[in-house]
Amino acid sequence: MLLSFKTELKPNNRQVTKFRQHCGVARHAYNWAHSIILEVLNARETDKTVKIPSAIDLHKRLVAEVKPLYPWYYESSKASPQQALAELRTAWDRCFKKVSKQPRFKKKGASGDSFYLEQGTKTKPGINNDGKRVKLPKIGWVRLHEPLPVTAFHNCVISRKADRWFIAFKCEVEQPVTPPNRPVVGVDIGIKELAVCSNGQTFANLKAYRRMSRKMKRLQRRVSKRLKGSSNRKKASSKLAKLHLKVSNIRKDAIHKLTTYLAKNHSEVKIEDLHVKAFLKNHKLAGAIADCGMYEFKRQVEYKTQKFSSKLTLVDRFFPSSQICSICCNHRHKMPLKVRVFECPNCGNVQDRDLNAARNIERWFEGIFIPERSELAVSSTPVSTGESRQTR
Repeated sequence: MLLSFKTELKPNNRQVTKFRQHCGVARHAYNWAHSIILEVLNARETDKTVKIPSAIDLHKRLVAEVKPLYPWYYESSKASPQQALAELRTAWDRCFKKVSKQPRFKKKGASGDSFYLEQGTKTKPGINNDGKRVKLPKIGWVRLHEPLPVTAFHNCVISRKADRWFIAFKCEVEQPVTPPNRPVVGVDIGIKELAVCSNGQTFANLKAYRRMSRKMKRLQRRVSKRLKGSSNRKKASSKLAKLHLKVSNIRKDAIHKLTTYLAKNHSEVKIEDLHVKAFLKNHKLAGAIADCGMYEFKRQVEYKTQKFSSKLTLVDRFFPSSQICSICCNHRHKMPLKVRVFECPNCGNVQDRDLNAARNIERWFEGIFIPERSELAVSSTPVSTGESRQTR
């Protein structure tokens, strides 16, 4: 199976200079082509016969017009500016189809610096990896932060985040062997707990952004007070970027461990097909929902179930899993988010709200009968003065 790897590099100062040079060449080609397309679009307002250049047309013009003026283009790999033009054309195609907004010019020093390298073909890859180092074209052998399978590949992407460099590539690996007779599990994703499984296992939500918010605000104020273009501002921005990267890594680590456990130890994983973009419109919960990484959880479960030969089932988003009793299937009245305990007025079942929803998700199937909502409602008796919060 084809699997992608992304790991950190340990370049020396000379190699970091080469990396930044490749990023600059790719950014220059991207911005140059972007200005060309904007000029063509302005010309099309009066003359519709003007053709929007394709990625191949832009590359031909780049070779004929730009490279002779800037000889430092030849010091970098030719694949980097060529791929930048292809990415720009893809961004404009998405804009024309109204899938995304209009692309913008790339700014020097942004955290999203990256470039593309290619050598050889799919049948005869030219980028070698000996497990501890990788040999990149125009750069040479670069040390890896962690050992990787010894293999060869014909293309890769080098990216930078907070002064740390990463490499991403694809290679063929063997399908992992999984044990037979694995159970089925239903998973309820939430804010209080990252995930609650139908077997009773819970995974805590680390809330990395919330924990680091005070420190992040302090660093943001420090950046805003520094003079633009000064060395102190660059140092403050670097510290802020490292903190953002730390928050992102904590969130990704928790999601990776959760999704690997679900896909590896269960034959079928059932999750709700949540509309995360609609959830983010709730400005009271948008920060907490974004800190959970719900969309990233769904993305990782999709490819990891294929990796471990499992099945992923997306439960209908309108299935009232939180309102149906998992024992007697009674459909009670609506439950606001502040009610964390499910109480069934029919059979007297009392259990955690998320656990009840996870068990309903596990027994869901296409065309399941949803009972009508019961008129019986659990009375909200006021709590006496001497009763503790835990008992309530």
